[in-house]
Amino acid sequence: MTEGALASEGHAIGRDFFTRARARLTLDVPPALADQTVDGVRGDLDLDPSLWERAGVAATRPAAVLVGVVDHAEPTVLLTLRNAALEAHAGQIAFPGGKIEPEDPSPAAAALREAQEEIGLAPGLVDPIGHLDLYLTFSGFRILPVLARVAPDYRVTLNRSEVDEAFEVPLAFLMAPENHQTHTRPWQGMTRTHYAMPFGQRYIWGATAGMLRNLYERVYQG
Repeated sequence: MTEGALASEGHAIGRDFFTRARARLTLDVPPALADQTVDGVRGDLDLDPSLWERAGVAATRPAAVLVGVVDHAEPTVLLTLRNAALEAHAGQIAFPGGKIEPEDPSPAAAALREAQEEIGLAPGLVDPIGHLDLYLTFSGFRILPVLARVAPDYRVTLNRSEVDEAFEVPLAFLMAPENHQTHTRPWQGMTRTHYAMPFGQRYIWGATAGMLRNLYERVYQG
């Protein structure tokens, strides 16, 4: 499927997205999640790899997020708006997720647990499909994104101490490459380049946009 076809015929994504994803992804855990000597595949500084060295960035804390695609006739991606009072990443758009705890049997289990804690998403309504590429963040996390199908009849109960809002964005919009913008902002005395996917009044950027770009690459490229 060409980039132009994705842009002009977003309804095609609804027909074949889950089939394509299941054929291209697995739930195998990459060694780099726990082994810091193995290079990660993706990261906050992908667009300027030299910044990793110049900024002295080290991503050491394993984490998992749930990239939940809601199985509507035209699928959507489930996102959250983080609480504006949080110490880290306050008011930013993110996937549900967090640190992988020792008692979590797998990264997928960690992502499901965090989604239930943050937005009350029932694990029985979520079907994990596979992992995207490991994503290293400038804030120190080694994040394994877990792509999953979410039943359209799900309900949310927000943990207001962590999340101000849960909302959906059309998958077709997020998978259209012309919506994958690159923006810059000052960071630690340097200029950082990052992906951004503005959607109406929603500003999706940074790690969240980077993982969505990786979703596009893994499912629709190659």
